[in-house]
Amino acid sequence: IYETEVGPMNGAEVVARAWSDPDYREWLLEDGTAAIDELGYTGVQGVDIEVRENTPDTHNVIVCTLCSCYPWPVLGLPPTWYKSPAYRSRIVKRPRRTLRDEFDLDLEETVEIEVWDSSSEIRYMVLPQRPPGTEGMSESELKELVTRDSMIGVERLGETKEKMQT
Repeated sequence: IYETEVGPMNGAEVVARAWSDPDYREWLLEDGTAAIDELGYTGVQGVDIEVRENTPDTHNVIVCTLCSCYPWPVLGLPPTWYKSPAYRSRIVKRPRRTLRDEFDLDLEETVEIEVWDSSSEIRYMVLPQRPPGTEGMSESELKELVTRDSMIGVERLGETKEKMQT
């Protein structure tokens, strides 16, 4: 079920719709839970989801410092590194360094990094920046570009990275 029905392909559909439909994008950022629910992606781990948008000036990343709260209906199973105490502490204490050293994501010093702490009451999802040169692509084609890690905030689409070793 988690490989074919519940997984990051659901979140990728949400992102592709937001990139393609400005009204949906606005709704998603105002009420992520309702906008995501309209596509049928809801569940116990997705009752309250807020979506944070990456921009040229702000990069968002999610974590759960207490355990591993995660929006399963849109991102599927959490990666092992997301649940690790190492990631949970380092991304909060030194987000820029952690993104650079552990995910090969070297953000410019002018980019503000905001870390969002998921909890049992609220889960977060990142709306990644739409990659340049994708303006003519269909929603279906856009969906194929989106990764789980870009919706967590440890990857910028179109850039390379290495997974954190735990």
